[in-house]
Formats: sequence, C-alpha cells, structure tokens
Amino acid sequence: MSEQLLVRGLPDGTKAQLKLRALGNSRSIESQARQILVESLNSPAPSLVDILADPRAEADFAWEPTRLGLTLRPVEF
Repeated sequence: MSEQLLVRGLPDGTKAQLKLRALGNSRSIESQARQILVESLNSPAPSLVDILADPRAEADFAWEPTRLGLTLRPVEF
C-alpha cells in the first residue's frame, strides 16, 4: 500500500533542518522524514518525569496548573 502525505505550514527552518539531517544520514529528505515519523510513532510518549529529567535546554515545556484545574501549595521538606 502506497499513500502520499503532503505536509504544509512547517515552521521556518524545519525543511532546512530535515535536509541537513538527511544529508548527514545519507538519505533522501523523504526517507529521513519517513524514518522520523516511524520512530516517533513507535516510541512511548514521555512521562512528566521524563520531561523534567531531560538535560537538553530545548526540552522546555509550559506548566499550566490552572488550565489543568490544579492549585498550587507550598512545598514542605
């Protein structure tokens, strides 16, 4: 089964990053995109602990407790 997928509206620089990654892995852009999608869909979703423990600077997230219906309280040690 062969289906096509067209992706529009990528953020600025995404296609260039994909092209560089593809070149570094000796793949076509299409093959690299396919590999990224397959790996992403086959890996388990990260837990909050995984996200908090990620040492990469770009692994940031917005903590919005009020949107989740949570309240804040002081932490006691």
